[in-house]
Amino acid sequence: MTAPLEAFFLAADADHGGDRGQQRFCLLHAPRHAAQEASPNALIVYVHPFAEEMNKTRRMAALQARAFAEAGCAVLQIDLLGCGDSSGDFGDAGWDDWVQDVVQAARWLRARYPQAPDAPLWLWGLRAGCLVANEAAGHIDDKVNFLFWQPAANGKALLQQFLRLKAAGEMLEGKGKGVIEGLKQHLAAGESVEIAGYLLSPKLANGLERASLAPAANARRMVWLETSTRDDAELSPASAAPIARWQAAGVDVQSQVVPGPAFWQTSEIEEAPALIAAGVSALHSARQASTA
Repeated sequence: MTAPLEAFFLAADADHGGDRGQQRFCLLHAPRHAAQEASPNALIVYVHPFAEEMNKTRRMAALQARAFAEAGCAVLQIDLLGCGDSSGDFGDAGWDDWVQDVVQAARWLRARYPQAPDAPLWLWGLRAGCLVANEAAGHIDDKVNFLFWQPAANGKALLQQFLRLKAAGEMLEGKGKGVIEGLKQHLAAGESVEIAGYLLSPKLANGLERASLAPAANARRMVWLETSTRDDAELSPASAAPIARWQAAGVDVQSQVVPGPAFWQTSEIEEAPALIAAGVSALHSARQASTA
């Protein structure tokens, strides 16, 4: 028996900046067991990554969502503005739009399960989705737990990486010099730029560039998971520094590197079963700790 799955469109919140008539496509993975359908162990909102990484990671996100539902959690997957089956085009999206989408998703999920007021809220992000989730937490009137998959400490590096896609294409044509600087100038002038089939707006680029994983004030705990194909892999200094800041802020932090490919960027759709198992284990450990 598989966990119940509900597909629906969530109307954008016009009272908080959303445009009337816009909709966000959502998938709700309800807990499998009947006894937990009304009172899940945890409420989880998934925040997908940026641009093509969203498509590369759909299968892994679905597998993890199902595993969480099998473990008694309620999981809401939402396509942010301009992504997937939601309203708008990618070029319409701004960073604040995405942040508000996550805030609305969390509020909707909490309201969906009024019989479980004590169920912990988790924001589960992948790559750039971690940055969106972290900023959204500051607008949520609730204690928040975080599950971060392969997070970046800041959005500036992710934006630079995305701009390089354009430069790489231009270099193949022998005209790559100064491409990234030119893209930045267009964005600074308020102009959208096209990269790898995606129209990037200044309001999205600027928000991503300024985003960071500074500890959220209402963070309760944070789980940081990465994958590696190396047997002796450890967290890099780039990961260790933000983790230390969260710990210094008094957040309960768990971090781990598990075996698996870089599935968000591989040419073929790949899976990382150890990452899924680590996610379920981390939420189980958090639940045990909260009831101890």
